[in-house]
Amino acid sequence: MVSPGMLISERYEIMDKVGSGGMADVYSAKDLRLNRHIAIKILKQEYSSDAKFVAKFRAEAQSVAGLSHPNIVNVYDVGEDAGLYYIVMELVEGITLKKFIESKGKLEINEVIGIGIQIAQGIDEAHKNHIIHRDIKPQNIIISKEGKVKVTDFGIAKAATSNTITSNAMGSVHYISPEQARGGYSDAKSDIYSLGVTIYEMLSGKVPFEGESTVSVAFAHVHEAPVPLSELDSSIPMSLSRIVQKCMQKKPDFRYENAEALILDLRRAVSEPDGNYVVIEEPVTDSPTIKLSDDMIKTIKDPQNRPQVRAQERPAPVKEQKKEEEKPVAPVEFDDTKMDPKLERILKICSGIVAVIIVVVLILLIAKVMGVFEHGKKADSSEVTTSASKEPEASADANALVEVPNLVGHDIEEAQKMLEEKNLKSVLEGKESDKPVNEVIDQDPPAGKEVEEYTVVTIYYSVDKDDVVIPDVTKKSPEEAQRMLEELGLLVSGTTSQYSDSVDEGEVCGTNPVIGSSVKKGSSVTIVISKGPKNETVPVPNIVGRSEAVALEKLNEVNLEGGKVTYAYSDTYVKGRIIKQSKKAGTRVEQGTRIDYTVSLGPKEEATEAPTEAPEDKYIYEATITINANPFEYEGEEGMIKLILTQDGKSKAVFSKKMSYSDFPYKFTIYGWSDNNGTVKMCRDDKEIADSWNVEFRKVAK
Repeated sequence: MVSPGMLISERYEIMDKVGSGGMADVYSAKDLRLNRHIAIKILKQEYSSDAKFVAKFRAEAQSVAGLSHPNIVNVYDVGEDAGLYYIVMELVEGITLKKFIESKGKLEINEVIGIGIQIAQGIDEAHKNHIIHRDIKPQNIIISKEGKVKVTDFGIAKAATSNTITSNAMGSVHYISPEQARGGYSDAKSDIYSLGVTIYEMLSGKVPFEGESTVSVAFAHVHEAPVPLSELDSSIPMSLSRIVQKCMQKKPDFRYENAEALILDLRRAVSEPDGNYVVIEEPVTDSPTIKLSDDMIKTIKDPQNRPQVRAQERPAPVKEQKKEEEKPVAPVEFDDTKMDPKLERILKICSGIVAVIIVVVLILLIAKVMGVFEHGKKADSSEVTTSASKEPEASADANALVEVPNLVGHDIEEAQKMLEEKNLKSVLEGKESDKPVNEVIDQDPPAGKEVEEYTVVTIYYSVDKDDVVIPDVTKKSPEEAQRMLEELGLLVSGTTSQYSDSVDEGEVCGTNPVIGSSVKKGSSVTIVISKGPKNETVPVPNIVGRSEAVALEKLNEVNLEGGKVTYAYSDTYVKGRIIKQSKKAGTRVEQGTRIDYTVSLGPKEEATEAPTEAPEDKYIYEATITINANPFEYEGEEGMIKLILTQDGKSKAVFSKKMSYSDFPYKFTIYGWSDNNGTVKMCRDDKEIADSWNVEFRKVAK
């Protein structure tokens, strides 16, 4: 029995029950590990022992776990604990669209367009990821207190590529498409039909088809045309009436090709409400379907007048939906008995803002097409977009704001990493400058501004007019990437590989120097090839109490790496022994993870040299060095590589890892005692094998 205070998987503390559906109950809970409030959907006990239901429940989570979009309720985790199967989701405080419509009767035009666009954007993202919702309805749309619209409850969603034929009409009968009502094949256009019904209800305050049973309503979806909105209410713009009409065409081929096309027409409806731009194809009447008379339709829809039919003659009806399934499962509703005036004002304001933005965008697009902004555009600037096809899971609530870091003065690779750590995206734009090449000279938004996660930050970096910019070769084959680089006068010096969650194995996932860098013609570029995602996890070994060299070997044995090294005095551990590690021993992490650790300087009174980083110091001294010289002679050869840093009259090992011929060239990140220059020597299996390299350190805030 799930009750408040219960702890699931030693992580999620149940707070309160907030909803129930046909298969699962929903609770508000707290994620104790990340210290955030979440919603957790738990499969009902009567279904937990049924393998079929469990598989369906897990399929729901798997189908949406990869989706990350502002208009979709995020799924954070899925698991099982003592027979309880659960999904952890974003907690959205607000009201369902159904309750919102009921509270207002019908919505204002701008509200409808704003909400409709956001719903369409959510299902468009799902469709692009081959996921069909199959149950779009106002009960499964939630409006947050901030006015954001989110699609939720993918309880019957399946991958579009599975080509599944539905055995029965699924979802709520008032919103299902004709093909779902017939029990036939349903695809992305089925969601567009259901969205059309939802928009119809927002505009008119009622669904297009009513009936005394699910059979009669389903029959109407298949055979009847809804009353045009323009006839129900003359104040509804003709454009919106025709948009809904196109969404609700009986034949899928006559509907919008995709949600993106629907979004374009909804945006256009703001500036051209009475425009005749919605093209509706006329169906060809060459079907052998028998046309039913009005009396026959009335007889079918009215159960009292319907003749008795023998079981073997009765056509397969649409199954009655349990009333319990009509309840929204994922939405967490608050104050749903009446409409919050504050929320209503927010929605009105948001809708107005959406309308203004759309008009401005249309004006800008028209101006761009006419060439208004072409004059004066700098021809010597270069622009590279950095994108990731898979966004990382948010480290806090989806609506949390993050502070944009100060990128100015860093090189572009460092700047990109700083943004990635904040869950921000980046766009690179080169500008001629007297600053060092590839140094960040400006940014937008500015440092210190609070923005939503995944906001795009433009990085303006210094370029030389005679340089070339390394093009975006991600997801290309190594051969194609090499051709593109050589055509620009660059020399491909070799390849290396690394794990990538967004690029398929064998394809190019980056370069060294990084994509977007400004380099001289003839410069050497290393192509980075994807090894695919890091699916395997390994337990972190216990390195506390060990010497630094032994600790690095222990980490290397399980394919982990040494990370940032700090120093501190200790009365417990002798000088040179590790006193602390960033990941607790036994914790499972992905292979390749860097483990930071602290090395003892011995008792404070016996210390003879200053620590690299005193505990109260707010800075670290970091350097990066790319070594092109390969310490190995042939493919497949491997050994222990160690880097020895000499700085401020002292020396220490700053890197130790088992490596192979294919790893080079390799970019190392090392840490020193100060921001003074130092020298680095490389050893292979404890034998010095190369000349030394000069290294410039920089002072970096923690």
